[in-house]
Amino acid sequence: MLHRYIGTKQFYRSVLTLLIPIVIQQFISSFVSLLDNVMVGSLGTEAISAASIANSVLMVHMLAVFGGLSGASIFGAQFFGKGDMEGMRSTFRFKVYFILLCTLVAVTVYILFGSSFIASFLQGESNGGDLGLTEKLGTGYLRIMLWGLLPFGFAQIYSGTLREAGKTTAPMVAGIIAILTNLFLNWVLIYGHLGAPALGVEGAAIATVVSRYVELLVIVVHSHRHTDRYRFLAGAYRSLKVPAKLIARITRTGLPLLVNEILWSLGMTFINQFYSSRGLNAVAALNITGTAWNLFCVIMFAMGSAVSIMVGQRLGAGKMEEARDVDRKLIFLTEVIHVAIGLIMILCSPLVPKLYNVGPEVQDLTRRLLIIAGCALPVHSFAHVTYFTIRSGGRTVITFFFDAVYTWVITVLLAFLLTRYTDLDILRIYFCVQFIDVIKLVIGLLMLRSDFWARNVVNDAE
Repeated sequence: MLHRYIGTKQFYRSVLTLLIPIVIQQFISSFVSLLDNVMVGSLGTEAISAASIANSVLMVHMLAVFGGLSGASIFGAQFFGKGDMEGMRSTFRFKVYFILLCTLVAVTVYILFGSSFIASFLQGESNGGDLGLTEKLGTGYLRIMLWGLLPFGFAQIYSGTLREAGKTTAPMVAGIIAILTNLFLNWVLIYGHLGAPALGVEGAAIATVVSRYVELLVIVVHSHRHTDRYRFLAGAYRSLKVPAKLIARITRTGLPLLVNEILWSLGMTFINQFYSSRGLNAVAALNITGTAWNLFCVIMFAMGSAVSIMVGQRLGAGKMEEARDVDRKLIFLTEVIHVAIGLIMILCSPLVPKLYNVGPEVQDLTRRLLIIAGCALPVHSFAHVTYFTIRSGGRTVITFFFDAVYTWVITVLLAFLLTRYTDLDILRIYFCVQFIDVIKLVIGLLMLRSDFWARNVVNDAE
């Protein structure tokens, strides 16, 4: 029985080969994000709340990019599994067109409505903080970050395309260089070292924007200097044509993912806005908790990528039973790992808040939120890899209902009702919202057992 869930040494070797570069990049990224958060947090509750709110608003664009590129990546992974390099080039060009359009829309919306978005998070109690200063800092941060949207999108195109081919080292190196650049510039620009002005929250935004250009430069130069290794990029810009049938197929497959990510991110933004009704202390504590959560979830995020690549390539090659077997073992591995990581998160909960220059109330609230998050981690990790399993076979309409529709019908509605119509404190509300995903876990388990997701979308496209 256990052999159905536990793989051979060769299986785990192949998983590690794929995962290690992704985990290293994401861990360093999340760790530096934590340090970045600590640096901004040293400026006070208003500063950390402002950056948190602005990043919540920007999350909608970032996940729209992820969702739009995800539809194309399904085809990219399966084209590579089939050995069709021209198919990968066409998929790459589709991504370019999408990022240009997505960035134009996002910049327009944020310029017109950015200040209103920030203000909507500041309707709760001040808890002794300055709501006007928080709004001013958040708006300034958001406007600077707009300059980084385009390089962010193009870096995702290149990194994602390389990962679809199982090439994860180059995106890791580019990401690490960008992360270290961000960390150094944070130190210089937030505090005013090396003769630079102390720009505070705006300095953090400038550092992030510059690091995104650095990441793009590194990955583009590397990719086009090694087209012998990445044959699918040779001549990628020689023609900008994408076959109409492929555009239609990617759009049909990817549109539910795009809408899913936009609605899911909007749902998370609304939930954070609902949480903010419990005061500025809650905003600060949830920001610290969210940053720590990202650090502890790096393996979970990487396992999603592993499912997309390893399962997607086998589906593209027509190896359906092998795809199911690999997926089952990856999910089991994910759950075992995240029970352990959840316990570690709970043990670290008293230590993380002490890194921040916030009051004792925020520190204690953060500690309790981290304990809840650690307990809920295995539930979320299962839902995460289930999402990527269904997506790998192109069942994107199902993923839309599984993710976005569930979020709005269950999670967002629950958060709204608890914050608006009860006197529950933020801890009890956060607990309920985190563990409502037990329902999602059960739904995911039933879908995985049906095996309906295993499908070759490349053959369908042809």
